[in-house]
Amino acid sequence: MPTLGNTPVDPVALTAELIRCPSVTPVEGGALVLLDGLLTSAGFACTRIDREGVPNLYARWGEKGAAKTFGFNGHTDVVPVGDADAWTRDPFGGEIVGTEIWGRGATDMKSGVAAFVAAACDLVREAPPAGAIAIAITGDEEGPGKHGTKAMVEWMEEVGERMSVCLVGEPTCPETLGDMIKIGRRGSMTVHLGATGVQGHAAYPHRAKNPLHALVALLEGWTRAPFDEKTDHFDPSTLQIVTIDCGNPATNVIPAKAHASVNIRFNDRHSSTSVMERLRADADRVTEATGVGFELCAQVSGESFLTPPGPFVDLVAAAVTAETGLVPELSTTGGTSDARFLKDHCPVLEFGLVGKTMHQVDERVETAQIDALKAVYRRILTEYFA
Repeated sequence: MPTLGNTPVDPVALTAELIRCPSVTPVEGGALVLLDGLLTSAGFACTRIDREGVPNLYARWGEKGAAKTFGFNGHTDVVPVGDADAWTRDPFGGEIVGTEIWGRGATDMKSGVAAFVAAACDLVREAPPAGAIAIAITGDEEGPGKHGTKAMVEWMEEVGERMSVCLVGEPTCPETLGDMIKIGRRGSMTVHLGATGVQGHAAYPHRAKNPLHALVALLEGWTRAPFDEKTDHFDPSTLQIVTIDCGNPATNVIPAKAHASVNIRFNDRHSSTSVMERLRADADRVTEATGVGFELCAQVSGESFLTPPGPFVDLVAAAVTAETGLVPELSTTGGTSDARFLKDHCPVLEFGLVGKTMHQVDERVETAQIDALKAVYRRILTEYFA
């Protein structure tokens, strides 16, 4: 285990140790125990916030309730390795080969956690800040997400812990470290549709009500034109059909029921509620025209949110530019992240490594990127408390 001494914490060595913890979601695998030991030795007060079998770690340096508390959120759980025989290196070996470190979590996101923890430990030892640093690490980001960061935020609200701002260490850069910061995310929801008509013989369609025809008409209306237009910081919303089924084995029978699912990524023109109101109104119009009834059921992964350009965004962007020489794009692209659970607690941004190999076989990242990410995080912390 990397320990504090007279030299700075090596984020690459810490990444390797974390990769060697087989923490496939939601198994802890020793990763949070490792971080707990290191952070405790640096003077952080560590608390396990486990819920429903999901491991979570909250660590704070400095006084509770400090006027300036810089927060960091990350996760140590990883997706399964898939076919282990397809890997060139041991997925839990944390091997450094040439200029790269290999293993599950090398990119997403044990390296990001290691870089921030290393930067924070160095800072509180070398130049203790006038304020507090709070680190919230979950074991449930790659899983359902019900008892991870969400549980920690609820616990923080209950006990009076507070972050003034928060940085999420997800991989955000498409090509080069420093080329993108996430200042928000689109909302995400899946809507399941059930269409109910009247079963009948395919040769006598006037005696039936074909739910597939009505369902296809409804879906065609949703996909014929763009869902909306882009906004100042978001691309147009998207609606994708992901399943259509009626379970009908007979070719001469009009089925009574049909089902479909659509996935919607929506911008800040909408909330999940307003999206559902729009979809229900469209379904009602098709029902009026065809006599086929619809049931709609939504599963919401997260609402759209934005941390608009301002002091926090400027501080992080300036630190990225100072360390990488790049002016980062301010983006809201991509899927969901645990930032969606923090958006109502405090302003939240995301910045991390290049994510090209995340979730892939032979996941790996250049060790120089991890060192550079630590330098960016250290500069962000220094400037925040200056």
